[in-house]
Amino acid sequence: MASRRSSLRMHLMAILWPSFLMAGLLEMLVFALVDPASLRWMGGEVVPLSPSAVYTLAFFAFWGVIAASGLLTRLLEGDPDHINREGASGAFRH
Repeated sequence: MASRRSSLRMHLMAILWPSFLMAGLLEMLVFALVDPASLRWMGGEVVPLSPSAVYTLAFFAFWGVIAASGLLTRLLEGDPDHINREGASGAFRH
């Protein structure tokens, strides 16, 4: 049981750590071109958040999307018979 948890933890970190680094890179690229103080909603109203709040929310949004992409990739590359037998968590065990 402990080995299974350790393996799952390793697989999750293999997704979360690179996605964390790429979210940081994407954050730098986006906000090199976009001023968070000048962001507006679709209706034209200025976004009522401080620049640091915009940076924080954008970072977590980038991280979540990139991590979801990595997780989906990991699930799709799993052995179909194993996943059918074990469920989605079976994609993390080979």
